[in-house]
Amino acid sequence: MSFKKLSASIEKRASNLCIGLDPSVEKIPEFLSEYEDAVLEFNTRIIEATEDVVCAYKLNTAFYEVLGEKGWSTFGETIARIPDDVYVIADCKRSDVGNSAKHYAQTFFDYFGVDAVTVNPYMGYDSLEPFLNYKDKDIFALVVTSNQGAKDFQLREFGGKKFYELVLEKLSEWNKDGNIGAVVGATKAEQLSAIRNSYPQIPLLVPGIGAQGGSIEDVAQVANSSGAPVIINVGRDIIFAGYDENFAEKVREKAFYYNALLKR
Repeated sequence: MSFKKLSASIEKRASNLCIGLDPSVEKIPEFLSEYEDAVLEFNTRIIEATEDVVCAYKLNTAFYEVLGEKGWSTFGETIARIPDDVYVIADCKRSDVGNSAKHYAQTFFDYFGVDAVTVNPYMGYDSLEPFLNYKDKDIFALVVTSNQGAKDFQLREFGGKKFYELVLEKLSEWNKDGNIGAVVGATKAEQLSAIRNSYPQIPLLVPGIGAQGGSIEDVAQVANSSGAPVIINVGRDIIFAGYDENFAEKVREKAFYYNALLKR
């Protein structure tokens, strides 16, 4: 059974909160431009301000890839600055034919050393198998996403079942080593509650709180339910809580704010 590190981090910090380190360059406090790597300095200050009050950090690779070679360096350096007992997710949504998927798995698990990656399950089992072969690592498969376009496929009915329900059935079937979790958006409260009730053994990564408009009340209820770990990701609403030289203090305050809401 995997997800041990995540469970330990949640218990140690009494927190289900995950911070999304998605540093849009144009939003980073201007005073950080004096540093050689402003993004890394930004991330580092956030980590130092919150590492004791969050269970995980999630890095969406898009915000690093856009910076080219330097961005990948910053991605790796950011991960290196996260304490070893804090869970780290690479939000890369990778999936491909087996040989390519094997190299994606090696990139994030071996080279960068993250604890989990997000994956797109729609190419089937062979596209996920290389990730699942890492028994001590985890994956979070897209099931119901926060965006409006989720209705185009995920929420449509096929043969009497919603598409996302068919995906969950397969994920449950493939979860032999207990290292498969599901991404379920906070903006889909009805589906989130139903999935938790039907599959309490599957860990959940719940994005969509804050800027995307998900309900903290609905999410808190799921986060405090019994079963596998549930982590709630908040990005923009925390990391861009302030823009002056004391921005990290405001980030910490916002992390405490969300922790309090999640414990109600």
